Amino acid sequence: MDSLTQIVLGAAVGEVVLGKKLGNKAMLYGAIAGTIPDFDVFASYFTDTVSALAIHRGFTHSIVFSVLFAPIFGWLVSRYETYKNFKDWSWLFFWSFVTHPILDAHTTWGTQLFWPFDLRLAFKNIFVIDPLYTIPFLVFLILAMREKRTSTKRRFYNTMGLLISTSYLALTLVLKWISYSKFEAALDTQNIAYLDIDTRPSPLNTILWSANVQTEEAYLLGNYSFFDSQPITFDSYPKNHELLGHLIEDESVKRMIAITEGWYTITKQNDSLYFNDLRFGLLSLTPKSENFVFKYRLDIDASGNFTFNEAPKDSRDGKKLLTELWQRIKGN
Repeated sequence: MDSLTQIVLGAAVGEVVLGKKLGNKAMLYGAIAGTIPDFDVFASYFTDTVSALAIHRGFTHSIVFSVLFAPIFGWLVSRYETYKNFKDWSWLFFWSFVTHPILDAHTTWGTQLFWPFDLRLAFKNIFVIDPLYTIPFLVFLILAMREKRTSTKRRFYNTMGLLISTSYLALTLVLKWISYSKFEAALDTQNIAYLDIDTRPSPLNTILWSANVQTEEAYLLGNYSFFDSQPITFDSYPKNHELLGHLIEDESVKRMIAITEGWYTITKQNDSLYFNDLRFGLLSLTPKSENFVFKYRLDIDASGNFTFNEAPKDSRDGKKLLTELWQRIKGN
């Protein structure tokens, strides 16, 4: 999830663990702890694109990280804070650390919660930024902050924030199941034979859902809104995996295919090959658009090594997408 959401979650968890004893200071440390797992993003400054993608939401988003580093941070804080209980501080950091990847596991990218095992949890039932999850949570956290640390209202507000956010997260799982059923029914009605289907919510909401459907030669992309009145339609995107040729044996290509779990297409533009990650869809709802959210040009660097370079994005595409989403959410 986005940084604000993780800060709010971490602060609420900090309040649960040490709020009675430390008041807002518990929220502060919980908020700080809630952002620490995302420090893995700095890997992009020190390594290649593929390695950075593999590292992202890996070790720092695991139970192992939470167990190993919670006592370390707990010990450090207990050394300089007036409240010296090492065990309490360790619990605060542990729960703030571990709830971060548990929440991230519900997004499209997912997390390697059980690192070092090669298993990425990605339930894909909530977008990385969802106002309906974050805003009520934030409001109740602010209300709790305004109360004295011993106040029953403070605990009530914090508990309500956690309950409402968790209930909404559970609701998104139900919405995902309903939308998945709609996509399955549409494929059956249209007599489309498929190998696999993958669904996710569109940006900023859980009303409009997107599906990637794998067939023998292509991927079909479709959208469904709970306000739709017309049948679901699918746009076909050829896999073109054969365009990779001998590059399919390159270790970087193999790693990228593993990262995308096989949901990718290859396109050729101006004699350059592009690797398109289908998991995050398109920056446009225009039929047959090739403007994928994550698109990488395959290059050879000065040392002769094979590299992936992310294609630049145009800020106008984001604004256009928001307009298209709003129209599409209202139904087809």
